[in-house]
Amino acid sequence: MEQEARVLRAAGGFGRARRLLAAASWVPCVVLGLALSSEVLLIAQPVNRCRPDPALLPPALLDAAIPRLGPTRVRSPCLLLRYPAPAPNGTRGWLYALPAAGLLRIPVTQWNLVCGDSWKVPLEQLSHLLGWLLGCVILGACCDRFGRRAVFVASLVLSTGLGAGEALVTSFPTLLVLRLVHGGTLAGALLALYLARLELCDPPHRLAFSMGAGLFSVAGTLLLPGLAALVQDWRLLHGLGALMSGLLLLFWGFPAVFPESPCWLLATGQVARARQILWHFAEASGVDPEDSSLEENSLVTELAMLSAGSPQPRYHSPLGLLHTRVTWRNGLILSFSALVGGGIRASFLRSLAPQVLTYLPYFLEAGLEAAALVFLLLTADRWGRRPILLLGTMATGLASLLLLAGAQYLPGWTMLSVSVLGLLASQAVSALSSLFAAEVFPTVMRGAGLGLVLGAGFLGRAADPLDAVHGRRGFFLQHVVFTSLAVLTLLCVLLLPESRSRGLPQSLQDADRLRRSPLLRGCSRQDHLPLLSASDACRAGHTLQQH
Repeated sequence: MEQEARVLRAAGGFGRARRLLAAASWVPCVVLGLALSSEVLLIAQPVNRCRPDPALLPPALLDAAIPRLGPTRVRSPCLLLRYPAPAPNGTRGWLYALPAAGLLRIPVTQWNLVCGDSWKVPLEQLSHLLGWLLGCVILGACCDRFGRRAVFVASLVLSTGLGAGEALVTSFPTLLVLRLVHGGTLAGALLALYLARLELCDPPHRLAFSMGAGLFSVAGTLLLPGLAALVQDWRLLHGLGALMSGLLLLFWGFPAVFPESPCWLLATGQVARARQILWHFAEASGVDPEDSSLEENSLVTELAMLSAGSPQPRYHSPLGLLHTRVTWRNGLILSFSALVGGGIRASFLRSLAPQVLTYLPYFLEAGLEAAALVFLLLTADRWGRRPILLLGTMATGLASLLLLAGAQYLPGWTMLSVSVLGLLASQAVSALSSLFAAEVFPTVMRGAGLGLVLGAGFLGRAADPLDAVHGRRGFFLQHVVFTSLAVLTLLCVLLLPESRSRGLPQSLQDADRLRRSPLLRGCSRQDHLPLLSASDACRAGHTLQQH
């Protein structure tokens, strides 16, 4: 780990070339954010009503149905289920009174996914989120085996073709399959880009560039309604997304624009491939690769020392995490926090729905996500990752408990404030869990570890459409479960190490050396007994020194 850090410093450190590459990785986040948030528009339920056929519907039912379906009751529900059994044959489909969030045509209106078929709408959202989950887990492991660049380029190629296929799909079952696979490819691109950006940055700049990428993703979310109002058709919107993925592939597919991560190459023993990239970094930063100063060796010398090791690349299976002492526990805790941050969000959004206007929850969620990223940018380096994650988890749990206990007693403005606070805290927990996981997992397994944490977040988000498929019968139980998990995670966060201002661990041994540091500044001694509190650890250390 120390030797690889010296190699990166000899290549110019976090110089101009690495800064430009890290900043350039923000641009694809706009397209990825647009693709992830598109589900909100595609599953929107427009106002609809039945259209009776006077030639087929019996006169008695027609006289009873027309007044209730007249223009004075535009928001009346579909009355097909209230008719006798043969009555559905006496209708001519549905009338959709309003466009859905700027789109005049969406899958709901094309295949009439209302009334008896309304359960298929959350099924489409569930399929897409399941694709993101599987993509994070599977392609995260591929990032550790084949490299960040290979997975990113392959994911963009597949995403472009699948996006074009979604624009031409002719049946709803085919759309479900394409959305599943498309979500997996987008997850692979997101994960590979996240890893490459993080491994380009030095410790003082990791937080800033990670949160900057998140803000660009929020920009893509805010851009989506404008694009939807412009094209007004969900097929054209998918085609536009495929075009953007193709443009990303056109520019970011070149090795000079998006090179392989030298950190991963060095950690896996591929020194020859890393030499070319590091040489370019050194020259672009104004450093002579062959010049040796008094403080450190030249890049050539450092690479020659690394080349003396194993000549073959060293890859690790994700199952190797089970044989670690500390790393598996850190990943499990961060997976729980990501699960809570992604799953409990639906409870706060549902509490906001009766209080605000139709489109405001979409923009409010995006604005609160940007506010959460700015909050992390201002605090996570100043106070540390673990205290801020502890604070965010505590705020999420308290807000959820207040919603459970005071939904029938608190006034509307109080419920609105609590929901906004809980949504802000849950988004901060999700973003910080991903960054925290990337910093505590070793480079040789960072893709698999971060993929598991991100996949847990998507699993939490999939709980809401899964409940919607069953008619919202278990929403209260779902809220109770995620609230309980938030309280449990609050206790487990204390067992995490602090990764602020530390170099990225390269091997499993480096990651296992990350022990739980004291939570308070008064105790400077590292806690090697992770189940003790910080004060108990300080007293135990002083007692041992006295003896």
